[in-house]
Amino acid sequence: MTKFSRPAPLDRRSFLTAGSVFAAGFMLPIASAAPPPQQRIPLLGFSLYGMKTLPLNKALTQCASIGYQCVELPVLAGWPADTATFTAATKKDFRANAEKNKLRLSAIMDNLPLLGDEAKHRANLGRLKAAALLAHELAPSDPPLVETVLGGKPAQWDEVKQQFVDRLGEWAQVMADAKVKLAVKAHISNAMQRPEQLAWVIDQVKNPWLTAAYDYSHFELQKLTMAETIQPLASKMTFVHVKDAEGEPGKFKFLLPGEGKTDYKELFSQLSQAGYTGDIVVEVSGQVFSQAGYDPIAAAKKCFAALPPIGTKQASR
Repeated sequence: MTKFSRPAPLDRRSFLTAGSVFAAGFMLPIASAAPPPQQRIPLLGFSLYGMKTLPLNKALTQCASIGYQCVELPVLAGWPADTATFTAATKKDFRANAEKNKLRLSAIMDNLPLLGDEAKHRANLGRLKAAALLAHELAPSDPPLVETVLGGKPAQWDEVKQQFVDRLGEWAQVMADAKVKLAVKAHISNAMQRPEQLAWVIDQVKNPWLTAAYDYSHFELQKLTMAETIQPLASKMTFVHVKDAEGEPGKFKFLLPGEGKTDYKELFSQLSQAGYTGDIVVEVSGQVFSQAGYDPIAAAKKCFAALPPIGTKQASR
């Protein structure tokens, strides 16, 4: 099995033609009941969730100059790209700068707590539609997926798991209509916190537009191994976040990659062996970027230096 190594920067046309090196594993949306396989190479990226204080165009330029090849764009309420306030001119500018810097837009991040009353549920459906539309506006030839956590509390799982299935079924239908993937993530502090719970929900919904976002830090805090967390999600995951963590459920903190004990060389190897071909994106936790003195550019550089290469070719640093 070919191990991950970081590819040299590619423009959008180049990476679409370079996919013969990889097994088909990422699903690009087109007008069909289910998205067909499209060959794709994995890139290393940085989530702009960790760069809220920077203008979007500066954030893109900095990510590209450091060596990242893709980004995740948060559209949460109050953020620079909030779907409720993101103007047509700003969208056009973002798309132009992403193309100029040869950065793939891998994902759009929102934070959509699934539980709540019917009004909240309808509001979430509206935000999903807006995020899916934005995906097509910003990258029409290769729309990014939409990624979110789901909220709730760990002790609630048995009580709310059927509601997760029911509401995610509606969410998935919105995304199927828009032809954009939705990737949901298990979170250490949420009702859905374990890989088998996430796999069960996806299996129950049975909609190919609903997929898994994988973040080992949440499982590492539960003393789960990489192998036992990747295996149940291998056929379902379309997006990966990376960060470090220390502590245990109820008393933990997230860290930058390299500050904890996560073996990323092993993680990337196991993801490759499992057939994963999506992007791998650094996520800086709010626990980190909310600290006094946090420097988003310095953090992005530190993360890049701490991670092994991914892709088909070793890129110079």
